[in-house]
Amino acid sequence: MNRELLLLGLLRHKDMHGYELHEFINRDMAFCTDIKKPTAYNILQKMAESGWVTEIEEQDGNRPPRKVYQITSEGEQVFQKLLRENLQQHHQARFTDDIGLAFIDAIPSEEAILLLKKRRAILQHEFDVLNRPHSKAHSRGGMKLILEHQRRHLQAEIDWLDDVITRLTKEDI
Repeated sequence: MNRELLLLGLLRHKDMHGYELHEFINRDMAFCTDIKKPTAYNILQKMAESGWVTEIEEQDGNRPPRKVYQITSEGEQVFQKLLRENLQQHHQARFTDDIGLAFIDAIPSEEAILLLKKRRAILQHEFDVLNRPHSKAHSRGGMKLILEHQRRHLQAEIDWLDDVITRLTKEDI
């Protein structure tokens, strides 16, 4: 239900057409969700069928008509319920990248260190991207909290990886 929460939450702020929703998610929320355009349209259609959103056809110049989505009062009630459920939940993080660590002793330590340094560089790049100035929408409220959570997670990953690399260097694994 997180995807429904996301789409309803965005529509609470502004009526939007599907492409506009998708662009906002890709530009401003890609670090916390990976909802694809066909999935978003499918969910919007189901939410319309459930009465959570309405679809209004809009014509913009010579372009083909497009559907603009608007949250309904029933959608607002669902949003409030989903929001409360989401805020109290915790899903354990699964680090699929760590599977290789189970078998790290199958390669020479020097090679493992080089590979882990490449991973660290990727993490550092992601961290640096999150530390760039963002739009005003990211400087307050919930978006600020999401960025802070991501930064802290990445910093913890970098710190942990530095420790692992040091231990491998000292043959302390």
